[in-house]
Amino acid sequence: MITTADFRNGQTIEFDGNIYSIIEFLHVKPGKGAAFVRTKLRNLRTGAVIDHTFTAGEKVGRAQIDRVPTQFLYESGGMYVFMNMETFEQIELPYAQIEFESKFLYEGLDVSLSIYDGREVIGVVLPEKISLEVTETEPAVRGDTKTSAMKDAIVSTGLLVKVPLFVEQGERIIVSTQDGSYVSRDR
Repeated sequence: MITTADFRNGQTIEFDGNIYSIIEFLHVKPGKGAAFVRTKLRNLRTGAVIDHTFTAGEKVGRAQIDRVPTQFLYESGGMYVFMNMETFEQIELPYAQIEFESKFLYEGLDVSLSIYDGREVIGVVLPEKISLEVTETEPAVRGDTKTSAMKDAIVSTGLLVKVPLFVEQGERIIVSTQDGSYVSRDR
C-alpha cells in the first residue's frame, strides 16, 4: 500500500477494482479544511482518463506492472502474435487492445509487453522511434520549396505520415511512435 504522499507521475495504482497510471497530481492545502490530492488517472485496461480527488494520506494499492521483452511475429485474423524472448512462449492480443500500436508493428520488431500481476497483458510498449520504409508517395513538385511544405506518404505498415517534399518512395524514414509523426531520414 502507498499513500497519496508517495504519488509520482507514471506510477501505477490499484483503485476501484481497476489499475491506473497517474498522469498528473497536485497536492492542495486549502486555508480551511483538510488537505487533498487532485489526480488525473489513465485506466490501463480501457485507456479512459478520469479525474479523482483523494484525501491527503489516503492509502491505495500499488499495481505491479512488469515489462517482458517480446518480438512481434505476425497478425492473423485480428489477433497479433508476440513471442516472449525469454521463454519463447507465444502470446496473442486482439486488435481492439492494441489498436494504436498496431500501426507501427512489423514482423521482427522488438517490443515489450506490459503484464499486470504476472498474467494479464495490459498493452504493448513500443520503442520511442522506429525506422519504416516509404511504400507510396507522390513525387515532389519542383519549385514548391519556399515553405516547409509536407506531403502524404504511406509506410510499410500502412500508416499515413506527413513527410517533407524531398522524401521519395523506397526510402527509410524515422517515425515517432508517440504520435506517428516524421522525425528524419534513416541513414
